[in-house]
Amino acid sequence: MEKIMHISLPIGKNNVLIANDVPEIMGRTNENENRSKIAVSTESREEADKVYNGLSAGGVIEGPIGDSPWGSYGGMFRDKYGIEWIVEFDQNNNGPV
Repeated sequence: MEKIMHISLPIGKNNVLIANDVPEIMGRTNENENRSKIAVSTESREEADKVYNGLSAGGVIEGPIGDSPWGSYGGMFRDKYGIEWIVEFDQNNNGPV
């Protein structure tokens, strides 16, 4: 079995390309379970809004941008080309606002 359980590839200071495969032993899977995401960490809420709104235009929203229960601000979507994104601002990881 040559699958990837999880991979994280740092891109720059705060961004990460993440991917995973779901092995057959875990049962039937669909296209939405074996996928890659690009995670973008922004330096402000305003930048998060700009990136989220620009890249999600014409795509499918999976998680609207807003405050999360764990204290960050972000959202998830699949862009018009089928690429999945997580856009997040976390003031605790990016310094004071």
